[in-house]
Amino acid sequence: MAELLAELVRIPSIGGSAAEAQIQDRLATWLRAEGLEVDHWPIPLNQVTAETDFPGMEVARSQAWGLVGRLPGTGGGPSLMLNCHVDVVPAGDSSAWSDDPFSGRINGDLLYGRGACDMKGGLVASLFAMRALRRRQLRGDVLIACVPGEEDGGMGTYALLKRGWRADACVIPEPTGLDVVPANAGSLTFRLRIRGRAAHAARRYDGVSAIEKFLPLFAALRALERRRNTSVDTLMERWDLPYAIEIGTVHAGDWSSTVPGVLVAEGRIGVALGEPEQAARRTLEQTVANVCASDEWLRRHPVEVEWWGGRFASGRLPAADGDLLNRLTEAHATVTGATPAVWGAPYGSDLRLLTGLGRVPTVQYGPGDIARMHTPDECVALSEVATTTRTLIALALSHCRGWN
Repeated sequence: MAELLAELVRIPSIGGSAAEAQIQDRLATWLRAEGLEVDHWPIPLNQVTAETDFPGMEVARSQAWGLVGRLPGTGGGPSLMLNCHVDVVPAGDSSAWSDDPFSGRINGDLLYGRGACDMKGGLVASLFAMRALRRRQLRGDVLIACVPGEEDGGMGTYALLKRGWRADACVIPEPTGLDVVPANAGSLTFRLRIRGRAAHAARRYDGVSAIEKFLPLFAALRALERRRNTSVDTLMERWDLPYAIEIGTVHAGDWSSTVPGVLVAEGRIGVALGEPEQAARRTLEQTVANVCASDEWLRRHPVEVEWWGGRFASGRLPAADGDLLNRLTEAHATVTGATPAVWGAPYGSDLRLLTGLGRVPTVQYGPGDIARMHTPDECVALSEVATTTRTLIALALSHCRGWN
């Protein structure tokens, strides 16, 4: 198990890179060697991205591949999908890492590398669960879906659903620290363009600094964030800030001695559980409009708001879940002797596509601490990977009506 995880971490499957397709080739080979039925197909990017309900994509891709492994049941039982994304975010500043970001280094119980926690640990747990389930008899099918493009919008799971793949229940083994996550906040990506007036810095009063005009807008977004987090769903109460608003990039000016005439800021706004995407957009747009109304320059040169990139609606396991939540909780308790906590996650995931577009009851449960996601020295505990495998096996035996 550790060897395969280290191998997969060493494939730098950053979204949009050639390695994002390479890892699918490797996994297809593994699934075929295990005797599973395999559907490995080129995703028609031009077609899926043109769909009106396409969830967005933030990196350019010339190719993308879908992959499903199917373990057919004997019939008469409900099916189960394990949905695992294979793409990872960039490693960032390599000097912040203790080792090669894609080393797959093992130190005691921890395996290090970009994607180890998010979510190749959960992927390998699922692969080994599929291997073990081949030796059992299940009435329902078990599927493992390996999807690209989750980090920047959910393109892979969207293409999976458009191809027709469904199941009666689904587990996404994202890092949850072995807790059960039946709901996700959403997030929307925005771009703000603020226009000032360029001038020589020695005569700055002749110009209007776009940076200066951005500052009250930034303060207003912080105030909006506070208001949106004063009363939240009980599933989100463990978080100090379940629905964050953040500016991630700011670009302004083109010369140190020139008053900056344009500022472009990009950020994200968290979407509350049950909140329509359009309502979240209107809230931010109104905040921007209020700032503009209070400033003479911005009244005449209003800030432009553009919505771009991934669209992560919020998502939630439906009440009619086919007993998935109870069965998963019981499976974890059987394996560990403890009852897992149940909470909602403050970030978007493919759960919202599976429960929404796919109508597939879905929860997240997997190895890894979310505080390790997207960080230098990202790592996952191998013991948690093994526990996840045993729990997924127990869930499949229960849900798919299996027997030893």
